[in-house]
Amino acid sequence: MKAVIIAGGLGTRLRPLTYNTPKPIVPVANRPFVVHQIEHLIKHGVDEIILNLQYLSGEIKKILDDGKEWGIKIRYSVEAEPLGTAGAVKNAEEFFDEGPLVIFNGDILTDINISKVISFHREKNATVTLTMTEVEDPTPFGLILTDKDGRVTKFIEKPSSNQVTARTINAGIYVVDPKIFKAVPKGKHFMFERDLYPALLQQGAPIYGYLSTAYWIDIGSPAKYREVHQAILRGEVPVKIYGTRIDGKFWLGKDTHPDQTVRFIGPSLIGEKVKIGKGTEIKDYVVVGDKVSIGENCSLERAIVWRGTKIGNRARLADCILGYNCVLEDEVVIEGGAVLADGSLVKKGTRISA
Repeated sequence: MKAVIIAGGLGTRLRPLTYNTPKPIVPVANRPFVVHQIEHLIKHGVDEIILNLQYLSGEIKKILDDGKEWGIKIRYSVEAEPLGTAGAVKNAEEFFDEGPLVIFNGDILTDINISKVISFHREKNATVTLTMTEVEDPTPFGLILTDKDGRVTKFIEKPSSNQVTARTINAGIYVVDPKIFKAVPKGKHFMFERDLYPALLQQGAPIYGYLSTAYWIDIGSPAKYREVHQAILRGEVPVKIYGTRIDGKFWLGKDTHPDQTVRFIGPSLIGEKVKIGKGTEIKDYVVVGDKVSIGENCSLERAIVWRGTKIGNRARLADCILGYNCVLEDEVVIEGGAVLADGSLVKKGTRISA
């Protein structure tokens, strides 16, 4: 079984975190995000994955290489310029075969049962099967309307509030007959949501929606990025976490040995070779990357700290994200949704809030 991951975007909603790190390898639970997607696809029988890349593609290739680490084959299709979702997949057409193709949006973390989606696709003899999930507010997404048999009757991309008659949105995971790409112009910007699927629907092609209640999130904004870590630490989405779990509450990575005066209060994940000073409190939903240094009498709560960052004494972090290799001097406060770019230097006593 082959799958395509659409992963060429600029990750603008996650800036400044994505200025140096393309979104597919932004750390999620201290591992590159795309690795969680790859492992999920492998669980459901996918043995060859094609990545559509553009922005900082070389950084992604360095980590994933040819896929041998995961026992699969990884191929790359690199766009010279953005081609849209359907155009990007069309660009990889040389790698397709006759069988159903799984397409995975590079923003999505989910535990949707892809095997069931594939079976549903075959049972319905569908040309396209779109996974759907229900959300409270569908206006930022693509709304999908279906009949009682699950056949799609209408697409509404980013509906206005008066167009919302259902809450079933496009979950960004498709199973398709590769022949649909004959209708996609090569080298042109072309979208699944606005161009290809509406055209196929108008032609009467059998397009079905598979409604899932599995965990699903688009990690593309800082708020959602923090939210997905909280869900992982609560055990709501099964992803592989490296480290030893202590007291059923927090994980410690290899060669991390906190002082006995360090208090772990809520669920957290601490990476490898992390130093934590005396009297520091690690409260709830804290994720700390490898080789981070945290001073004495600090307080961390709902904070995500990337690898290599150094935090001084008596610092307080709450509801924030710190990029790679930041330096925070003593008595710094970072709170209120603030996001610091890689290499940020924050002087003693500074307070930053979004």
